[in-house]
This record gives sequence, C-alpha cells and structure tokens, in this order.
Amino acid sequence: MTVEELLKQRDIYFIPKGADFLVSCLNPEHADRNPSMRIDNITGIYQCFSCEYKGNVFTHFGEKANQLQLRRELLKRKIKEKRSESIGLSFPKNVMAYVGNWRGIKPETYKKFEAFQSSESDFIGRINFPIRDISGRIVAFNGRHTTGGTPKYMISPAGAKMPLFPIVVPIQGKIILVEGIYDMLNLQDKGLTNAICTFGTKNINEDKLRMLSIQGVDGIDIFFDGDDAGQHASERVQEMCELIGLPHRNICLTNKDPGALPLQTVQKLKSKLYG
Repeated sequence: MTVEELLKQRDIYFIPKGADFLVSCLNPEHADRNPSMRIDNITGIYQCFSCEYKGNVFTHFGEKANQLQLRRELLKRKIKEKRSESIGLSFPKNVMAYVGNWRGIKPETYKKFEAFQSSESDFIGRINFPIRDISGRIVAFNGRHTTGGTPKYMISPAGAKMPLFPIVVPIQGKIILVEGIYDMLNLQDKGLTNAICTFGTKNINEDKLRMLSIQGVDGIDIFFDGDDAGQHASERVQEMCELIGLPHRNICLTNKDPGALPLQTVQKLKSKLYG
C-alpha cells in the first residue's frame, strides 16, 4: 500500500505539494481549519507545522508499507535529485581504453569499469576510472599511478565528494564493503561481484549506508584491511550499521589486503559467505 492509497482508503483529503501531501492535522487534539500537515508521499513520515505533531501515517493507522515499493520510489527520488544537481563530468581528451592486466586484474574487468589512460597532466602515468553516482553521472575520476609516482592515487577534481562505488547487484541481499578501488577490483575480478569501495575509511557515513538500504541491500559484509587501523575503522562502520538497523558482519583476515588476495582465497571466502 502506498501513502496515496492509504489516504484515499481513509477518505482523507490531500493536496499534492512537491514531494509531500498537504492534509489537515491528524492530531485529534488539534482543530486544524487550514491544512498544516505535510506527509512525505513515499515514506509516510508526517509533521504538522502548526502543533508539531509528528509520526508516520502507516503506523498511525496500523497499516504496513510495501517495503520493496518504498525502496524503489525512494531510489527514483534520489536519482532524480542527483540528476538535477549537474550534468556530471566528461572524459578528458586523448583517452585510450586500458587493455592491460596490471596487478593481475583481467582486461575484461578493467573494461567493465571503463579504465582508461590519457596524456593529460592529471591522468598521465595512471590507470584511471570514471566514478559514477547512482544516476550514472561521472562525479570524479580516480587514477592509480603504476610506476611509483606520487601521489599514488589522485582524485580529480580535487575535493570531489566520492560515492560508494560501484552500484552492484547484491549476493543474497548483501554487499561487501572494502576500502580502496583496487580492493574492489580484485574481489570483483575473482568472482565477488558484490564488492564496493569507500575510497578510504573516513569516506563513509550513515547517509551513505542508508542509501545502500534504499538500493535494496539487506546486509553488509565489512572487509577492511586486517591491520589495527582497518579493524578500528570496521568497528566504526559496525556502530553506524547498528544505529540505522542494517545487519552486518565483519570479515577479518589478519594482515591480509583484499586487493592482493589470490583467486583460491577469494573463491573460498565467497563459498563461506554465500554458499
């Protein structure tokens, strides 16, 4: 049941206002002559801006929301919001697709993630990847130097807000969260196609985790580096998951880098996690 269907079922008059429905306050103690309550037309969350009465229209009437439909509609809204922000970045000039197998990553995996090289200054000497958000816009480029140059990784443009990347199809409702792009690439390359990266452990927050839930993720397997720093960061993400009610598991392979695991180890891990 949607919010609109529920309001019609209850014979509640409403006026569409952007992403909300405007209704007379549902507070029985408030004689609302002029509709002053807004109800989110997807989530059902409401607030009266006269008496401050708050709640959720589904729980108010003892009804259940269609969770799958709710996720879909919220995702549509987020994509629309992202698309309205800007048209995104364009590829630099003189782009050539990367066709090698650096670090043992298969060429087809590099192709899947649009790896390229370029003679422009920000990209030269690097394997570069366009970083796309949920709407498909390119919001940044991430380049890894292959010959020991510095910085090892370069984000372009500087200061770009990095999303969790890429958008994946969960395995049994779950995704694997890793730190760096080559951690993600290595796991993807060897069969864990639900791996996504954070671009650093500090680049994750509750809003990004909630976005995963909206996208249909039912649980997170956190696979950060096995050293103390990685595990401290994992604990912080686990605390965030607890706060928003997102199921989680921690994967710790002592002193193991997800970006350097061999095929056999990744396949054993996949079997252990998902059968």
